[in-house]
Amino acid sequence: MSNLDVEQRVVVLTGAGVSADSGHPTFRGAGGLWEGRRVEELATPAAWAREPALVWRFYQERRQRLVETEPNPAHEALYELEQRLKAAGVGFCLITQNVDNLHGRAGSAPIHIHGELAVLRCEVCGEKVRDLEHLDPEAFVPCPECGHAAMRPDVVWFGEMPYRVEDVFRQVGNATHFLAAGTSGVVYPAAGLLQLARDGGAKTYVNSLDEPENLSRQDEFSPGRAAEILPGLCAAIAEEVGA
Repeated sequence: MSNLDVEQRVVVLTGAGVSADSGHPTFRGAGGLWEGRRVEELATPAAWAREPALVWRFYQERRQRLVETEPNPAHEALYELEQRLKAAGVGFCLITQNVDNLHGRAGSAPIHIHGELAVLRCEVCGEKVRDLEHLDPEAFVPCPECGHAAMRPDVVWFGEMPYRVEDVFRQVGNATHFLAAGTSGVVYPAAGLLQLARDGGAKTYVNSLDEPENLSRQDEFSPGRAAEILPGLCAAIAEEVGA
């Protein structure tokens, strides 16, 4: 039986490296500091409770960056891959660890397992608001539903559970082809998705600047910047599944 006799399904996981060429910092490695503070010290519920003004200023700077940046060829290549697959009747799912809105602006509708910077959430009533209008780093945004004084960014902080975990596991478990792009392979549970795809028999592709920690010999590894590698790699995957 050939690969084309099997119902094809392509699943893609993206990480910070995909947005790096748009100007979004990865916060990994020696440069992963903000005003001398490690991001892991700021992106926590405890930091929000202890120093809300500092955490808010950090995230307002990141939210402002959304307005100033544009999707790059990596985002565009993934959207083009999705369109080719849909036209050929091939299943597709895009999962992202990134909290920026660049996939969406390129045309995709990813599963945001770590939430979105463009969305604010009320911790009192649960109201969510898509908002990139209020970007003052000194002014909290009150909840329009219940009036709570300070909505938080709807992002998953360290110590919190990612969104739609069961759905993501199901998507990856059913993949025939799986691509991990721009990920470090150290943040779980996302870092475990590559092994889940392997266990399910998927052909696995990996792109990152350096070898990620979860790389295996059976993965097809394409090192380099995502904006340079993904256009060709996405086209190759489309051809592999007959799209």
